[in-house]
Amino acid sequence: MPIARWRIIALFFVHALAIGAIHTRIPDIQLLVGLSESQLGLVLMGPAVGALGTFLFSSRVIERFGPRAVILGVLPVAIISAALITVLLHPVALFVLLMINGIGFSLTNIAINVEADRIEAATEQRIMNRCHGAWSVGFLLTSLLGAALRGFDVSPALHMWALAPVTIALLLIIVVPMPIVPPRAHAGAGRKRLAWPSWATMGLVAFGLGAALTEGASRSWSIIYLRDNFEVAAWIESLALPALLLTMAIGRLVADRWIDRFGPVRVARTLSAVALVGMVLLVASPNAASALAGFGLVGVGICVLFPLTLSAAARLGDRPASENVAATTLIFQLVNLGAPVLIGTVAEGFGIRSAFAMLLPLLVLSWLMAGRLRPGRPAHAPQG
Repeated sequence: MPIARWRIIALFFVHALAIGAIHTRIPDIQLLVGLSESQLGLVLMGPAVGALGTFLFSSRVIERFGPRAVILGVLPVAIISAALITVLLHPVALFVLLMINGIGFSLTNIAINVEADRIEAATEQRIMNRCHGAWSVGFLLTSLLGAALRGFDVSPALHMWALAPVTIALLLIIVVPMPIVPPRAHAGAGRKRLAWPSWATMGLVAFGLGAALTEGASRSWSIIYLRDNFEVAAWIESLALPALLLTMAIGRLVADRWIDRFGPVRVARTLSAVALVGMVLLVASPNAASALAGFGLVGVGICVLFPLTLSAAARLGDRPASENVAATTLIFQLVNLGAPVLIGTVAEGFGIRSAFAMLLPLLVLSWLMAGRLRPGRPAHAPQG
């Protein structure tokens, strides 16, 4: 089983390499196609549109074929769709390809989290936060690579098409030999496996929403934040996302010790407060250095909030873990459907600072709802 633990950690790392690269080239794609911020916001709805329907049947697919087969079959589709974005430079094509990419990301994201939970249950040791830490390291490395390539004026097409075969090869090397791990026991046998949210999962969503939207907004808009607010070189603009991802990765890699010592609720409340401080610094930043520091603090603050949400959902025990993870993520994607348009519209009308300031109340909600992570909470709430 130690081999299975290391393979799932490596899989999270490769998943981030495969998914994250296109985010570093969104500002370049925007300029190549000639999109305004509001138009870019509409195009960036594509992943959420693709993901929405996926979550309702994803549990059935994962339970039927197993997480490993889903990852092997679907992640290459997401990788190729991201590469095609760089050559089919039309708003409609971008939307459709991002939608396909969103489907691939959503299915494989649920699958790797379900597999990590199965390994946690089999070994009786926490691994979810380390897995997400490896994901953040992968996203950090692909972001730094994107920053370097932008600095050397390497085209998005060359970047993405050179990366695609590398990530597919790594995927095969890691996943093909993975052992099959039995699913976590649950009390929901015989239920229909459409992943409708329950009251229990809705409470977890209220806790994790601020972190999820902050991370999503930073992936797509952090480089644009520096570009629009400060006169700095392109490679400095590109450091915005790595600044957040570096602190997220470090926090996630050491978080299991914090949680074992202090409990998930105290850790979540403390980090939510750190995220709030970081976001205030970001939206009030007078220069690029303070903005980068703000992104770094935000990364520390949100580092484990989303993994804690998914882990708590998988542990509810009222139905299969894949169903609760999918139901929880479904609500995040419903919100994400409108978030890019809202951020883009506010950024165009009032500035990108105001767009990021809208995330402050959601981070306050995370602090208030951290009690939903308390072990032993009833998981048999009525279905919504």
